[in-house]
Amino acid sequence: MFRYFENLIDPYCEYTQIDTPPTKLWPFLRGYCRPFYGVLVLMTVTEISIAALELGVIFGVGWFVDVIQTTPNLIVDYAVPGLIALAVFYLLIRPVLFGINILLFNQTLDANSTMLVRWRAYRQVLRHSVGSFENDFAGRISNRVMETPNSISHVLGQVFGGLSYAIAFVFGALLMLLQTDARLILPLLVWLLLYSLLMRWTIRRVAKASKTASAARSALNGRIIDGYTNIHSVKMFAHDKAEIGYVKQGMETARVAFFQVNRLVSKMEITLSLLNGLLMVTVVGGAVILWLDNRVQVGSVVAATLLVLRINSMSEWVIHLITGIFRALGKVSEGMETIAQPVTLVDVPKAKPLQVPQAKIEICELSHHYGRDRGGLDRLNLTIQPGEKIGLVGRSGAGKSTLLKLLLRFYDVEAGKILIDGQDIAKVTQDSLRAQIGMVQQDSSLLHRSVRDNIRYGRQNATQAEILAASKQAVAHDFIVDLKDLDGNSGYEALVGERGVKLSGGERQRISLARVILKNAPILLLDEATSALDSEIEAEILNTLYGMMQGKTVIAIAHRLSTIARMDRIIVMDNGSIVENGPHQALLEQNGLYATFWARQSGGFINIKAVI
Repeated sequence: MFRYFENLIDPYCEYTQIDTPPTKLWPFLRGYCRPFYGVLVLMTVTEISIAALELGVIFGVGWFVDVIQTTPNLIVDYAVPGLIALAVFYLLIRPVLFGINILLFNQTLDANSTMLVRWRAYRQVLRHSVGSFENDFAGRISNRVMETPNSISHVLGQVFGGLSYAIAFVFGALLMLLQTDARLILPLLVWLLLYSLLMRWTIRRVAKASKTASAARSALNGRIIDGYTNIHSVKMFAHDKAEIGYVKQGMETARVAFFQVNRLVSKMEITLSLLNGLLMVTVVGGAVILWLDNRVQVGSVVAATLLVLRINSMSEWVIHLITGIFRALGKVSEGMETIAQPVTLVDVPKAKPLQVPQAKIEICELSHHYGRDRGGLDRLNLTIQPGEKIGLVGRSGAGKSTLLKLLLRFYDVEAGKILIDGQDIAKVTQDSLRAQIGMVQQDSSLLHRSVRDNIRYGRQNATQAEILAASKQAVAHDFIVDLKDLDGNSGYEALVGERGVKLSGGERQRISLARVILKNAPILLLDEATSALDSEIEAEILNTLYGMMQGKTVIAIAHRLSTIARMDRIIVMDNGSIVENGPHQALLEQNGLYATFWARQSGGFINIKAVI
């Protein structure tokens, strides 16, 4: 039975991804709720049915009291059927309806709606450009992806569960009082008006305050994760106190924001208690006055009293429910700031996969300044022949890394174009482009997974033999077999820690090299690929790298010039432009910027201060 309800909705069902999600709250919610329309209708029907039956019981109690007062001789005739009906309702009908409602919410809606929204939100955010992630806390992004689905599930459950029951019950109560005496409706209508005004006042303020509180919570989460993620820097600079102060500041901001929400709730609760007292006095008092005037029977007084008591108790949780709904909607609105952002870096319509028979790269009038007036690249022109090995040299900020990012299409170029075998990379699919490029970066971050999974990231269908061969080629196999994590996993099954923190810089670099070796892409990008290696290991890796380069088109960035001296050509960049271009020896003979770099190296690194 549980499995049946759990499988009514598939949270991972196929759907059409869109590049520009709705930025308004209700259209945003509708898109995610569409798979649950049928379930929500069933929940509403069961809630209304329960409310109607409970009203019927209250009506029956009033009627039974009237029978006792007016025709006591018939009490025995009515008592047995009445008790049987009561037993059927409370022991059969109500449990069945309540059980169906609970199963629909707990088994079908709650977990599935949370996972469906989280699944789609995760995929949507993953499509954002690298620049989007560089401009935000990873902790805040993940917090929004995790918490927004919980809030949406909460809203659905409360609106189509508790709120539909409350509306049905109050509407039925109005009909019952109308049938008893129309004058009893007046105090309930006045109460409903005042109650609605109170809710409106609360909701308008709570929604805004809740969004602010949710943003403060996400920012606090980002600060905490930022400190833990960079724990080595925190300890290295002995900045524990500074980090504590930084996080405390975020906590205080969140605490003040929560106080603002709770102040509104406190004002609402105090006012509500006064309104409920007013309802009790006017409806029950009015019913008693009508009974004294012989206009209603005592059963009507009893029924009216039971209705008001029920509405009284219900009004408190309804207003908390509605306040909770709008608190949740505030969190959803805050989460939309990440999830509903448009995907700006997209494949053009009918984009085709990149075909790389030769791996020739042509860079034509390429300019990119990250939306600023300076920095980046300025009208760069460069042709790299198939199989040619190019070294990129230049001061920090010369545009070297920008060129590699644009080649990978992490950003769309602002002007110019990049061609690979005659194909504009802006007009091919992003996945096919990056599948043809292998890259080793200076800061080689690994996934918090096993060594095997990290190496296999280069090619998901690689065999164990291929993984071992790549590891040995990257001079990584010997240290991998000695690894062991806290869970008892060893060798290739050992977990590397978040971003690979359990490994040394050189070990991370060698695993990254193994991953790229396994990928075996026709274009190879190296961004300070050996910077984290000691001299002995570097010598081995360089031999491996030069072996890898055979038959590939290579672009390598290096400040340690000895690592690229054997390249076919060396490109010297300065202020986003190419200022020198040629083989190592030819550039030395030109006695230009490259020769200055070479002459002023210390331990193989460019002495930047000396040449500026």
